[in-house]
Order: sequence, then structure tokens, then C-alpha cells
Amino acid sequence: MIKTERGGRVEIQRERLLWIYERMKLIRSFEDAVAELFAAGRIPGFVHLYAGEEAIGVGIMAHLGDDDYITSTHRGHGHCIAKGVSVREMMAELFGKATGSNKGKGGSMHIADVGKGMLGANGIVGGGGPLAVGAGLTLKTLGKKGVTVCFFGDGAAEQGTMHEAMNLASIWKLPVVFVCENNLFAESTPWTYHASVKNIADRAAAYDMPGVVVPAHDVFAVYEVANEAVQRARRGEGPSLIEARGFRFYGHFQGDPLTYRTPEDEARWRAHDPLTLFRARVLDQEFLAEDALDEVDRQVATMIAEATNFAESSAYPADAALLEDVYVSYP
Repeated sequence: MIKTERGGRVEIQRERLLWIYERMKLIRSFEDAVAELFAAGRIPGFVHLYAGEEAIGVGIMAHLGDDDYITSTHRGHGHCIAKGVSVREMMAELFGKATGSNKGKGGSMHIADVGKGMLGANGIVGGGGPLAVGAGLTLKTLGKKGVTVCFFGDGAAEQGTMHEAMNLASIWKLPVVFVCENNLFAESTPWTYHASVKNIADRAAAYDMPGVVVPAHDVFAVYEVANEAVQRARRGEGPSLIEARGFRFYGHFQGDPLTYRTPEDEARWRAHDPLTLFRARVLDQEFLAEDALDEVDRQVATMIAEATNFAESSAYPADAALLEDVYVSYP
């Protein structure tokens, strides 16, 4: 049994522990690579990186399968990887290549893979809430045991769409788990400035659903509360709200001057690196051996190198592809 920072204990088999570490490492390595590629001018558009928040997506997704859905945010790479979307196709998508997960047409903020239950990143703040309710209503109407997880940020917590979504999900007892990734800043505005409550999770009471705050750097704590929320949803008991409070290691977007964060803040939060803490805990308690974790590191490095080579060597979409995958038929 592994003790969480919330005081609980979780039992996770060795293979699942390796999967958790591999997914978190893959997210971190992917985002670090994207940061370098974007800085070098090899990736077009904007990117919003998930590094530092890996324990949230992975701790949640450890309880989901391909038949479960998620809705994401503009910071969606980590959600995609945790849900099982191909990193080769993701990297190609960021490069705008035809081999991308969305044929090079979506880019970072609209990346999706419906086959994996990843209903899409979203450039609209709070835009995933109504989509998650729709997906949850579909699952309930069809009598399926699936669950929809709605990721949103602390800034989106102030959007009317999110309140409407939580209200409807509670009225209809939909299998939706709302996950607020509170990374302390809505772009550059401190969450304590824009939120009317001490904890965003406190708002769950207004919608008659459970609400809990969890440290975003502790994947075991996230795993614990996610299990409770997901199982509750599968039993038909309705939605829950999880607030995972942590820190994004990069700025709001790549190129962000970060004038709103101090060096002391950076150092304090980087000392709570979810990957470092995971390694320390499983090694100290002898749940995993160091050579097994090192082997994961090597495998992930190979995957990222292959994904980058695949993206760079792929072709751009043909001009005719502009008229494909649209609602209106052209002659």
C-alpha cells in the first residue's frame, strides 16, 4: 500500500505503477521536446505546455479505458498522451503534417482522437463543459457504463458554461467527473484574485455533488480521489468535482515573459516535481527498482526521437485537403 499526501492509502500493482511512470515521463519529455522545437521555429502556431501537471492527467486516466470520454483544454497534450493518443501522430499534428491525428488541420489547441475517447482540446476557455455533459448524457441514454471526464482550468471555473454544465450533470445524474486543474494562474491572473471561494471544489456543494481538493504533484493522491469519483459515476450516482492544485512549469504559452511569477515561487514549486516525487517514493518503499525506471526513461527518449523524425519527414496536406472533412459539399 502506498500512502498519499491526503493520508489515504492506495494499492497499485507493479505493472500499473510502471504505466503511470511511463505516461508521466512521456508527457514531460514530449512537452520539453515541443518547447525546444517551437523555440527553434519548427512548430507553427501556439503551444501551451502541460509539464508539471502530469500527475493529474495520468492519475485520472489510470481509471479510464477507450470507451470512456474526456474533454480537454487549450493545454491538452498531457491529456492526449495519458488517454493513449499516439505521440507520433500528435507530433505530426503540431507540425501541421498530413499524418497528424487530425490530418494537420487541428494543431495544438484542437488536437483530438475520438477513437481513444479524446473528444478534443479546446481553444475556448470553458468550452469543454457542455461537450462533457453531452457525452455523459449519451452514455446514460445508451445504458453504457462509461464515464466522461471534463478537464478545465481555474480561469474556466469562472465561466458560465462550467456552472451550467455542472448544474445539468447533477440534475440528470450524469456520469461526469469535473476536474479543475488549478495551476494558480488564469493566464497571468492569480486564482485567489478571480475566485470568490477559498477552494474551487467548494462550489460542488451548490450542485449537490462531492468536491475535493488534491495536491496536483502527488499522482497517488490523484489516483485515490479519481477512483472514488469514477466509480461513483459508473454506479449511476452522478458527477463529482476534483480540484487538483499545482503548478505549470512553463508559462501560460511559449513565449510568455512570466513577469507575474517570482524566482522563489518557481523554486518552491519545482521542488514538488511529480516525476521526482514518484521515483523517490517507489524506490524508497521498494515498489519498483531503479533499473526498471531507467529503462522506461530510455524507451521514452526513443519514442520522442522517433515521433520527431516521423513528423519532420511527413508531407504537408495537399491543397485539395482544404475541402475535405467539412460539412458543406463542394462541386
